[in-house]
Order: sequence, then structure tokens, then C-alpha cells
Amino acid sequence: MTSSTVESAPNLIDTDSAVLVHRPGRWIDNWNPENKRQWEQGGKLIAARNLKWSIFAEFLGFVVWQLWSIVVVSLPAAGFTFSTTEVFWLISMPSLVGATLRFPYTFMVPRFGGRNWTIISAGLLLIPSIALGFCVGNPDTPFGVMLFVAALAGFGGGNFASSMSNITYFYPQSQKGYALGLNAAGGNLGASMAQLIVPIVITLGAVGTLNISFAGWFWIPFILVAMWGAWKYMDNLTNAKADFAGSIAAIKEPHFWILAVLYIGTFGSFIGFASVFPKLIADQFPAYSTFQVASASLSLAFIGALVGSLARPAGGRLADRFGGASVTVAAFGVMAVGALVVVAVLPLGNFWAFLGSFLLIFVATGIGNGSTYRMIPSVFSARSGVKNAHQNSGDVNTQRKTAAALGLISAVGAYGGFIIPQVLGFSKTSTGDYSSAIYAFAIAYVVMMCVTAFVYLRRGSSVAGQKI
Repeated sequence: MTSSTVESAPNLIDTDSAVLVHRPGRWIDNWNPENKRQWEQGGKLIAARNLKWSIFAEFLGFVVWQLWSIVVVSLPAAGFTFSTTEVFWLISMPSLVGATLRFPYTFMVPRFGGRNWTIISAGLLLIPSIALGFCVGNPDTPFGVMLFVAALAGFGGGNFASSMSNITYFYPQSQKGYALGLNAAGGNLGASMAQLIVPIVITLGAVGTLNISFAGWFWIPFILVAMWGAWKYMDNLTNAKADFAGSIAAIKEPHFWILAVLYIGTFGSFIGFASVFPKLIADQFPAYSTFQVASASLSLAFIGALVGSLARPAGGRLADRFGGASVTVAAFGVMAVGALVVVAVLPLGNFWAFLGSFLLIFVATGIGNGSTYRMIPSVFSARSGVKNAHQNSGDVNTQRKTAAALGLISAVGAYGGFIIPQVLGFSKTSTGDYSSAIYAFAIAYVVMMCVTAFVYLRRGSSVAGQKI
């Protein structure tokens, strides 16, 4: 039977234990990616198709989420006069709201279906895009209004939780690390592309002042395409149920909170540094903030989020092979070293040394994102009594608890995107530079490295003998 037959003819996939049933509204019954025969007879192609459109929708979510990180750098040239504290609030507010929205978004896939919720969540991105287009067009827009519109960008941050929770159901345990890594990396690239494209878009054709409103208008057609693609090609799985009881059980698990703290260190650092990087460059090296390319401006700030995003699937793949805990320990070690190098090069006034040291941090955060996220299903499987937790996702209850944990931990971790800009902003306003904040981050990474090694690699730990 061909893959095209699999997707067009309901009730025809004969598997070892179940028949896939395709129902109206693109609902699929009896999905089981651990069933090798079902997986090879079409399941793999269905999963890949859903992953592709999930990545695109999540990519746009990250674009919208990070629009303000690059827009704030252009506000002075557009006639806005905000204080340093106000600017850092505009940078960090989308992360605060996005992290908070990840909690309810975790439950949306079971409630509406992965396909249906992707259509809705992508559509919600139109609100902050349109609102930004209007408010930045007038330099007299009050700060309170600007902050509210920046908060609306948090819709983009919420998408990650529902997207990751949805994709975890489509793939077998042995391939979750790579699939989740690709899904997350595709989304994370949105942060980079926002910082690459927005400076170009707002300067093209500008005469005298920037066309800063285009930072919002530009993305609307792409959002509409994502909605159409989700409606046309994605599926809902009836077995995707991370109910409230499963979430409560996940939160009661002590390792939930350990993993959440580790995820603040990895993903929180990635999104926090990505959002503040354009501002750091503008403050420390204004001459290198933008480069003229033909009639457009190019900001090199996008490179940080880019390398961090591309490193994420590598972190998932390394975790699949060597275990997430070992890779995470190494990532935190490199992040700590990178932070100390940043402090050392700041007094030198050398932009390229500054950029290189921060890129080291971004690569490590990307690898740590993938490896830490890969640890979650393995830890929950191990805690449920599964002997080979790295390859076996456990029973249905364990899978549902894991799906809930993936969304909830991503929510807690995203608060790092609020914490890091706020700490850096406080350091800047109180001491005049960023060194004290970066020292604090280095200490935090060392602590997290030690916690990971003690809890997950130490002999005698509750998961000893498992390849976490």
C-alpha cells in the first residue's frame, strides 16, 4: 500500500494492533507511533507532514514574539523618546506574557485538536502584528499603549507549548529528541529572522524617517498562509490527551521542578539573550548596530538567535545518542565559560571579540535547549518504572503526563526571557554597565551544571542506570 493510499483511504491501514481511522475534520483514531508496522505503512509520512506545518506556524509565532526586540532599537530614529527602563520593559514584556500563556496553551491541543488549535493560534498572531503596525506609526503613542501592544506579542510565545505538546504524540520515543529539536529549532529561527528582516523592511523605500510600521504589516500574509496550511494539511489525534489530572500529576513530580529550572537556564537564556542582543550591541557598539547594504539596513544581532536555533536539533540528536543529562552538563559548562569571556572582552571595546563570545553562549544554549527538552520524556518514563526509559515512552498515562510536562516546563523556562532583560536592565541603570549581571549568569550556569550532574548522572540517584 502506498503512502498516498494511507492518507486518502480511511480504515485501510492494517497494523499489528490497530487500524488507523481517518474521520471528518482530519481526526485520526488509533494512532500509535511505537507500532513499527503502522509507522512504516504511512505513519511516518503523516508525522512528517504535521511537523512541517507545525514548524512554519511556530516560526511565525517566534517572529511575532521577538518583533519588539528589534523594533525598540529603531524607536529613537522614529521619534520615540523612552528611558532605558522603559525600553527594557518593552523588550521583556512579550516574554512575560508569552511564558504565562504557555500554561493554558498546553491544554489547547487536547481540547481542540492539534490541527484546529494551530489554525486558531496562528490567527491570533494577526492581532499583535496589526496593533504594532498602528502604534509605532505615531511617535506620540503613550508608553502605556506601547507596553500593552508589546504584551500582545506574547501570543507568539504561547505557541511553543501547544506545538511541542502536539508533536510529541506523533513520534516514537526513540525519535522524539530529533523531532522536537527540529520543531523547536524551526520556531526559534523566527527570533533570528525577525531581527534580520525587520531592519531591512523598515528602511526600504524610507525617505527621512523609517517605515517602522512595516515591522508589523510585513508578516500578515505569511500568517494567513500558516493558517491555510494547518487547515489543509495537519491532523488531529484523538489520543492526544494531556488532561488536568495528568498535569497535576506532572507538577507533583519533584523532577518536574528540577527540569523546569534547568530549562530556564537553557531556553530562558536563549530567548532572553536573543531579545536583548540588539539592544546590547546598540549600547556597547553603536557603530556596529547596523550596516548599510544598498538602500537597506542590516543588523548583525540576528546571528545570535540564528546559531542558537540551528544548534538546537544538534542538542536533541546528541541527547538521543549520549543521553540528555551528559549533554546538558557540557552545555552549562560552555555557557558559564562564554559568560566569563564576555565580561573579559567588554573593556576591550572590540566588537568582533564581543560577538564571538556571545555566539559561544548562543550555541551552548541551543544545544542545551535540545538536550534538556529531550530529558523530560526520559525522566518521566524512568520515574514510572520503565527499564529502558531512553527508548520506551511508557504506558498511556505516562505519555499523557509527559505531554503535559513538556508544555508546562516550556512555560516555566520561558520566564527566563523576562528575567534576563530585566536583570541586565537593572545592572545598566544601577552600575552603568552589564558586567555584574553577566557574572551572576555565569554563577547560575555553574550551579545548574552541578545540579544536573548530581541528580541525573550520580550513582545512587533515583534514575541511576538509566540513560537520561
